[in-house]
Amino acid sequence: MSRVAVLIPCYNEAIAIPVVVRDFAAALPGARIYVYDNNSSDGTIQAAAAAGATVRRQDLQGKGHVVRRMFADVDADIYVLVDGDATYNAADAPAMVDRLLKEQLDMVVGSRVSDEMEAYRRGHRFGNWLLTELTGRIFGRTFSDMLSGYRVFSRRFVKSYPAHAAGFEVETELTVHALEQHMPVAEHPTHYVARMDGSVSKLSTWTDGWRILLTILKLTKNGRPLAFFSIGAIVSSILSLMLAIPLISTYAETGLVPRFPTAILCAALMLLAAIFLVCGLILDTVTLGRREAKRLAYLACPLHQLKDADE
Repeated sequence: MSRVAVLIPCYNEAIAIPVVVRDFAAALPGARIYVYDNNSSDGTIQAAAAAGATVRRQDLQGKGHVVRRMFADVDADIYVLVDGDATYNAADAPAMVDRLLKEQLDMVVGSRVSDEMEAYRRGHRFGNWLLTELTGRIFGRTFSDMLSGYRVFSRRFVKSYPAHAAGFEVETELTVHALEQHMPVAEHPTHYVARMDGSVSKLSTWTDGWRILLTILKLTKNGRPLAFFSIGAIVSSILSLMLAIPLISTYAETGLVPRFPTAILCAALMLLAAIFLVCGLILDTVTLGRREAKRLAYLACPLHQLKDADE
């Protein structure tokens, strides 16, 4: 049998965490439930322990830090990652795990389905759509709900994931890791509900949205450096040519270049374009080596869960 671990990052979720622990224990009877507390001050640790979870701590603040610690500490064949706010449906977990096994996938994302405006506000829906579309344009095949906090992973995904994110941008990083490595992935619809009374969201729409956007740009620079720096090269070249056209016209008519500062600026912009292009070419070669190293780390992980699927 495959060992299943349910990983629940938590920060001040004393009201909801007992429900989450009990629901996932009932949905996945053989799984071990881990709650990683992130400096809660409301009794989350005691509530999780009383509900039967294995409770551990991560002092570095931020969901990304917690996920990094969980992936490093916990040894299992299948990992279920879910938020501790009781907004995701635990009853969908067996189907998601079963799909991971039968289709030999590395990640199944629980795409949120909800008619409750309080659960999934219009602004959050639009932001999720915008960021998902942007990521898809940059990295290719993507998901409809990139920012979902409900996911099932294979062991080889978890142990080859080079975690860098600190906060809520971790979902973006998880998605891009799968897309960069061309892993077999899927989405599974899951019902999404509003928070329980007294439970407060830690998500800041504008702050976290901005951080996610910056994460996408950083991942583009690191994962697609030639495309990233080519944009700078193209912009600099266009500006240089636009400024140079009047100078070339004047020189053709008079044989003189009267505006030396503009001519120097044109030359500097074209030189900058060349520097951008060279940087992109060099970093693209470096990125290829990094991508190959990630792939080897991914392939080095045993596939215990696939054995069960074949039996």
